[in-house]
Amino acid sequence: MTLRHLDLKDCQSLAKGFVRPYHQHYLAMYNSVLGGVVTHPFLMTIPVDDHMVHRGDGIFEAFKCVNGNIYNLAAHLKRLERSARAVYLTLPVTLEQIVNLVIGTIRISGTRDCLIRLFVSRGPGGFTTNPYECPSSQIYIVVCSPSPPPKEYSTEGVFIKSSSIPVKKSYFANIKSCNYLPNVLMKKEAVDAGVQYTISMDENGFLGEGSTENIGLVTSEGVLKFPRFSRILRGTTVSRAADLADSLVEAGELRQVIFEDITLNEAYCGAEILLFGTTFDILPVVMFDGHPIGSGRPGEIYYLLRQLLEEDIRNNSALHTPVFDRD
Repeated sequence: MTLRHLDLKDCQSLAKGFVRPYHQHYLAMYNSVLGGVVTHPFLMTIPVDDHMVHRGDGIFEAFKCVNGNIYNLAAHLKRLERSARAVYLTLPVTLEQIVNLVIGTIRISGTRDCLIRLFVSRGPGGFTTNPYECPSSQIYIVVCSPSPPPKEYSTEGVFIKSSSIPVKKSYFANIKSCNYLPNVLMKKEAVDAGVQYTISMDENGFLGEGSTENIGLVTSEGVLKFPRFSRILRGTTVSRAADLADSLVEAGELRQVIFEDITLNEAYCGAEILLFGTTFDILPVVMFDGHPIGSGRPGEIYYLLRQLLEEDIRNNSALHTPVFDRD
């Protein structure tokens, strides 16, 4: 095998034909190393010596823009700040500047509906584990096409199984870091098993979380239960859903909304199991480890809560950050 020595002209030539099917979903990227936004996938890169690349030393958030409004951005930025403090990472710009960078990148992408992935890295500067090698932290903002799951996940429900991947320790579970190897292995486990998602279990046999999803249980007594956040990431979607579910208690559709430990057997006997995540909002679980959940079909609370979430996302102006209607 003969290696080519590629110079800048060679790379420019390669860029013209560098197109892959998945690139159609990559719309724009802000790169603080470059100091601007690029729209060609060939240029959507991060330095290999950035400690986020070779050590996972970075944090991230994923949120969406629906009809020109970023949804619940404040909650995501609050969690970003919390993650940054936990790993002693200084944000390279202020939160207000982050908002403006996100808005500007979406505008350049030219879309009103998208998924935004925001990364803050320790920065480039060496290949050891020493974070002090990096002169400054960096920020990368990627705007992608929405990536909703197949429609039948919402109408027919999904299958899940308990995961064999060890649950994270509390300190790391509450940091949305770029070190996602356990999450990757959980997703691989699901795909290999022929189910849509897997759910972690702690050493006491209590439910944890999915690779990128939170879980909720509706008991036969009408109680909506969520695992406590002590060993799992505090999801923005599940937190918002819990708030919205209070209206279902007031309407008599639910008896109570609580956060407490949930055993595997309790989940198997539940009336409904729900999954929550940024990309899909809410999904009904109809099978868990081969056990049918409830009637084996999406349940009433799922439909009611999905309607509340959809309404909140589209019409709750208090949680909207307009992209195109501001200067």
